Amino acid sequence: MTSTFRDQHGFARSDVTLANWRTAPFNRWGFQNARDLVPTAEIRASRPDPEETIASEAFLATRVETDVEGAATVGEFLDYAHTDGFVVLRDGRIVAEHYAPHADVNARHLIFSISKSMTAIISGILEAQGVIDPDRLVTHYLPEAGGSAYGTCSYRDVLDMRVSLDFEEAYLDPLGAFARYRRATLWNPPEPGAPTETLASFLMTLPKAQRAHGGPFFYASPNSDLLGVIIERVTGRRFSDLMSELLWQPMGAKNDAYVTVDAIGTPRCAGGICMTARDLARVGELLRTGGAANGRQIVPESWIADMTTNGDHEAWVAGLNTMLPNGRYRSQWYQSGEADGAFCAIGIHGQWLYVDPSTKTVIVKQSSQPNPLDDELKQDIFAFFRLISAMAF
Repeated sequence: MTSTFRDQHGFARSDVTLANWRTAPFNRWGFQNARDLVPTAEIRASRPDPEETIASEAFLATRVETDVEGAATVGEFLDYAHTDGFVVLRDGRIVAEHYAPHADVNARHLIFSISKSMTAIISGILEAQGVIDPDRLVTHYLPEAGGSAYGTCSYRDVLDMRVSLDFEEAYLDPLGAFARYRRATLWNPPEPGAPTETLASFLMTLPKAQRAHGGPFFYASPNSDLLGVIIERVTGRRFSDLMSELLWQPMGAKNDAYVTVDAIGTPRCAGGICMTARDLARVGELLRTGGAANGRQIVPESWIADMTTNGDHEAWVAGLNTMLPNGRYRSQWYQSGEADGAFCAIGIHGQWLYVDPSTKTVIVKQSSQPNPLDDELKQDIFAFFRLISAMAF
């Protein structure tokens, strides 16, 4: 008998709308089909080559010592953590993976704020080309930012989330500035009677907070969208085309990726990139091995060294972060500050790219976690990654 959409997902396609696609249970489909709901721009691979999943039953049955009740095996923990796709690389080789029944190895999954880290890679490549100087003021690249919070901060302040911005990252607030932000990106339905804003015009309305720029770490997604606006302005190119040309094709991605865009095509660089779990793992491996692949230096070694070793721990602590007590933040990437040198990119709803140089391990987790944040689960996942990194494969 032919399987229907409802048989596969537990709800009808017509049940998924722009108002609910990021809420459970609809997010299990929405996160892998964002382009059916929001306009997108393609990030093309050289020659798309659909992949097949490797068998990992023994890995999923492996017992792990977690603090989570009812999660005594790898598979049980992945289910507990709402996992859609999971990939482990060891020294560049896929040693284990898992996809939920509603997911697939070739599904392009929304990576949310890992998009910030991808955008920073493109910025780093352009920096090495002399196109961008992080020490310049934002207004050097974007004069119209003069009347906003960004009028007196540097590009580096934006990269490191040290902009003084009067903005609350309130994912569940349907009324405030964050809801306006989501409407400008076309991620939420329009509000009757509200003015229509593009992403760039919304960014130019954001006010400065009372503190100085360059102070505590202050996480604000609009910063990363501003990076995308600047990148497109200084290059005269679409971000999607740049990512394809500078990273995706040289790296050898196996599937096209894509990024959601607003009404005039501005990319959602803070959270709108969609890619397969395996291709995301390839990005982690590229950084782990110094930025070169297929006989070409793709990401500058100097940028990787700066990203993995710099960042202000005091600014991180002053930002009142409870995760990564020894951590730092640099160029839209998180540094663990631990002896293993692990660094990672993280997105809401349980998206992770984790790199442990000490064991040559790269881990990707794509998820449809109902709660966008869930700090307790985030701690469980980080501890789980450390257990996986220590495994023998």
